[in-house]
Amino acid sequence: MDIVFLIARIAFVILFVTSGLGHLLKADMMAGFTKSKGVPFPKLATIVSGLAMLIGSLSILLGVWGDIGSLFIVVTMLGTAFVMHNFWTLKDPMAKQGDQTQFLKDLSLSAGALGFFMIFLTDPSLTLTSSLLPF
Repeated sequence: MDIVFLIARIAFVILFVTSGLGHLLKADMMAGFTKSKGVPFPKLATIVSGLAMLIGSLSILLGVWGDIGSLFIVVTMLGTAFVMHNFWTLKDPMAKQGDQTQFLKDLSLSAGALGFFMIFLTDPSLTLTSSLLPF
């Protein structure tokens, strides 16, 4: 079962590693979209969300505080879903449909991250930190 869990972790974090790097390496460009959604301090928000995705995904992948890393992803995806993909505010049917899809994707990803949180929390043997901590 360890190999199945490892495969799931690798597959799950690919999106967050690439997105997190994109947020950090293309912060100016991404901040423009963030600003258009009315987020205060758009560049800072872009960088913070990129760091949260990158740190959270690497934590899940490496099994180092995987529970905490999973929560980083949960919070980031819920924030992104409700702030960046608030489809219910849009009038254009095509834009609304696109944002609804992104909203549902982010909601589903947050649920997946919540599942990883529960797995890491209930089975400490699956995390590298269980062998590093003295208690």
